[in-house]
Amino acid sequence: MQTPGLFRNAQQWFFRTPDRALSQAYEAAQMIEAIEREYFGGNPISSRYGSYGDSAMVYFQSELKKYLNLMRVRLAEFRASRTIIRASDPRFMEVQLPADRADELAINVVDRQAIFFRQLRLIDQVLERYQSLESPGDRLIDMGEASPQTLDTSLAPMTSQPPNPRFKPSALSRGQQRSEQASSNSVESVADRVNVLPRSILRTVDRIRRDLDPEAEQEVVQDFRRSKGKTTGAIRFLLLLIIVPLLTQQFSKALVVGPIVDRVRAESPEIFLNVEMEEEALEELRHFEEHLNFQSFLGQGPQLSAEVKEEKLRLKADEIQEDYRSRSKDAIKNVFADMLAALALALLLIYRKQDIANLKSFIDEIVYGLSDSAKAFLIILFTDTFVGFHSPHGWEVLLEGLSRHLGLPASRDFIFLFIATFPVVLDTVFKYWIFRYLNRISPSAVATYKEMNE
Repeated sequence: MQTPGLFRNAQQWFFRTPDRALSQAYEAAQMIEAIEREYFGGNPISSRYGSYGDSAMVYFQSELKKYLNLMRVRLAEFRASRTIIRASDPRFMEVQLPADRADELAINVVDRQAIFFRQLRLIDQVLERYQSLESPGDRLIDMGEASPQTLDTSLAPMTSQPPNPRFKPSALSRGQQRSEQASSNSVESVADRVNVLPRSILRTVDRIRRDLDPEAEQEVVQDFRRSKGKTTGAIRFLLLLIIVPLLTQQFSKALVVGPIVDRVRAESPEIFLNVEMEEEALEELRHFEEHLNFQSFLGQGPQLSAEVKEEKLRLKADEIQEDYRSRSKDAIKNVFADMLAALALALLLIYRKQDIANLKSFIDEIVYGLSDSAKAFLIILFTDTFVGFHSPHGWEVLLEGLSRHLGLPASRDFIFLFIATFPVVLDTVFKYWIFRYLNRISPSAVATYKEMNE
């Protein structure tokens, strides 16, 4: 009595196998995208995009391997079951709805094809990102036999290099290219095989379905909140990188380093930290004496006897002594306070690696999102400021101020050597960045920069 019912249930379960297999593969692709979005800033799962330890990378790579294997197995199941059902059942284009949606209207063929296309498109995109150069059986390396770095190399997405026009492939390389081209042509993508209607119609139907979907507004709001959270976190971390070292420097100088230096320097008879400060003090005292003589000669002041003049010079010398003793203390305080500020900045960079990745993606989005003229303007402004014709004067003032801040003598030889080498190195690195990255990402911006620079 129950045999027809069991047979009907088994038949329905078999006919739903393509939908079930594709849905599981689609969920695995969504899980990989969720890991990329949550822990790697939307980039592929790789150590180059997320600074984690070996244990964490092993975990991420194992999860990636699990989901990729699940996607491949379910796609094979989808293809096989779909081919068998297409050949055995003429009612293949009818859709069997799940039990929880049985009260809804049946989905027509175009809607079903649109759903398949969207799911398959995401699956193909995820698989293509992690396509490696090895054979299909060797795409994933066993977790027990490889280190995280090896896994990262094997699972990293292929980067396209610009072709070298001077390179002439040999017969072997041409044969390899022909074989790869033949294999790529023979392996038809899943989306191309299952699509019955043109892709433009399917994309239009899919877009209309997304617009009419009652949950579309919630998805848009969630995407906006996610983007807002990333932007807010990036700006907050950027402010932390600026504020935390400054506050650490000021508070440590006033509360920790300052009292210690004042106590130690109070017992020391030394006034000047270097010869340059002593020369400045002597020049100031000499200028004061010449000022007294000048006023006396002009009759704008009383005639000073030798004793009165010597007394005024002694008072001025004591004033200069206190001033330079304070400057020496302040320079020593700056050295130790700056070291603590650098330590605070290093701790931020070490323990906030995810925030660094978010800040990097935020800056890249802003920089590469500018127009070509704006990019060219910023490039010219940066180069003229730091490596341009007038930049040596700025570097000289900056280095002299830094040496005075730390209480070091401003060595003219060191300053001139720095100006002769560092801007040149900086200009070389900047030109390499333009040639290596910006020329591939935004060649129009490079052309605009060359025209504006000429």
